[in-house]
Amino acid sequence: MIIRPEKPADAEAISAVTQAAFRDMEQSDQTEHLIIDRLRAADALTISLVAEDSEGIVGHIAFSHVSVEGEGSWYGLGPLSVAPERQGQGIGSRLVKAGLDMLERMQAAGCVVAGDPEFYGRFGFVNSETLNTDGIPNEYFMFVSLHGNKPSGIVHYHPGFYGDAGT
Repeated sequence: MIIRPEKPADAEAISAVTQAAFRDMEQSDQTEHLIIDRLRAADALTISLVAEDSEGIVGHIAFSHVSVEGEGSWYGLGPLSVAPERQGQGIGSRLVKAGLDMLERMQAAGCVVAGDPEFYGRFGFVNSETLNTDGIPNEYFMFVSLHGNKPSGIVHYHPGFYGDAGT
């Protein structure tokens, strides 16, 4: 298994893995693959990594810039996708670690994520009463500081998360 940056030819496989990964998740609106497409079209995918083995692409992770009022260079993790038949094998964890390592080398202030606190807590993500974003309950919205202070304020994601590929 290798973790590598996405290539243009990977877009279809990334979309297929993402759709499959979110298909049976009740909290999903089934647009995660479209978010990735819109971020890619807007050149807003700061980091886009795939997990690949002899079967092809079995996982993907995306990171894009977010704005946090009054804070430095923050990024949002997501979507993270692993093929359903490959979940529970550490692929998602390897993708998260690789992406956070890249953000660390980029001197990013930190990263936010909306997701399972048990899973993301393993990577240092914590909740904050003073950091939030529209539409995500605080117990599922977390951050990890890399080269910055504990943030506070409202996090704004790229318009591609909301159906608009514009900047």
